[in-house]
Amino acid sequence: MKAKFRNFTPHAINLNDGTVIESEGVARVAASFTKFDENRICSQEFGEVEGLPEKEEGVLIIVSSLVMQASYRDDLVAPATGHPECIRDEKGRIVSVPGFVRK
Repeated sequence: MKAKFRNFTPHAINLNDGTVIESEGVARVAASFTKFDENRICSQEFGEVEGLPEKEEGVLIIVSSLVMQASYRDDLVAPATGHPECIRDEKGRIVSVPGFVRK
């Protein structure tokens, strides 16, 4: 069965085949920080994932890699931004991705 995708990143996802998946919302990971030390370095700790829709049969949710790694859910995917088939502009910015990765 072919999955349906819902995008919960802050921007549209452009696939190499021309498909565009518009954003429906933004899932984020809560974060807290320690005080800076004498070298101006602090630690960051991640908490709960916020902004995800309820799980649906046959639906995969597109999120950032950070959200995917912080979540326990098995219905999350992230854009395959490190894949060699990504299309980049003249400045090296990603224009489109060939697909998605999962944890």
